[in-house]
Amino acid sequence: MLRGWPLFVHALSPLHAGTGQGVGIIDLPVARERATGLPYLPGSSLKGVLRDACKDPDVRRRLFGPDTAEASEHAGSVVIGDQKLLLFPVRSLWGTFAWATSPFVLRRFRRDLELAEIAKAVPDVPEPASVDEGLVATEEAAIVGKMDPPSEGAAAWIVLEDLDLMPRFSEESRGWATWLAERLFPGDPAMQAFFGERFLVVHDDLFGYLLDTATEVEARVRLDSELKTVVEGGLWYEEALPTESVLSGMLLAMPVKAEADEVLKTIEALTQKPLQLGGKATVGRGLCRVRVVKS
Repeated sequence: MLRGWPLFVHALSPLHAGTGQGVGIIDLPVARERATGLPYLPGSSLKGVLRDACKDPDVRRRLFGPDTAEASEHAGSVVIGDQKLLLFPVRSLWGTFAWATSPFVLRRFRRDLELAEIAKAVPDVPEPASVDEGLVATEEAAIVGKMDPPSEGAAAWIVLEDLDLMPRFSEESRGWATWLAERLFPGDPAMQAFFGERFLVVHDDLFGYLLDTATEVEARVRLDSELKTVVEGGLWYEEALPTESVLSGMLLAMPVKAEADEVLKTIEALTQKPLQLGGKATVGRGLCRVRVVKS
């Protein structure tokens, strides 16, 4: 019987899960879903890192399958899906940054929770009334600032990048923020409170706009070793998901050579320390925390 658990991938440094050469102004863009435009980390990338981290050859063979030369013998017991963006850090005028998400993203995540049979633990998905509204999880959200005198008739605003949003407290947002914080930062009340003060649900249209305009884009150059000048064609632009991005996906266990309990126990052991995911590791990209959600 197939069993599954949601995974969280929390970026501790910018995360570049690329697709090779781009066709736009960004030479090395991040991987995105074709239909939705949501950035994601391919499941094969995470699975490869976990396989490499598993040093016991017998356990590695049972869980991740044989080496390439013997790959036809049997499949592995570990199935790891693509890790899709769940929470996107966006620069804020107040509170430094907000962890933004949208109703569509939360509904997809809830679908994963249903597969893992833990969806009943989360509330209904909150829905902003308009593209100009942001739903916060607490009346004293750090990302909400006071305007004196009031601007356009409102005394409180959220300012993300150059976008003004009217804040509205939502019980559903509070429920989601609490549930996520307890699983992203277990045993750390200070970080849970920090997260709750910056959790924000925005309209799907606005979230899509932010994903197009608020990712991290860095110019890189290649220098001539003798002249220390940029060589011809040695300027390019790389895109990355910002530090503090949170992605989610599924971990599945197939009873091929290992039982579900062994899969869960091993993956939890392999994710006790941060892992290096995606590309550009030698320049500090891709340091991530990975957590398994069991309830």
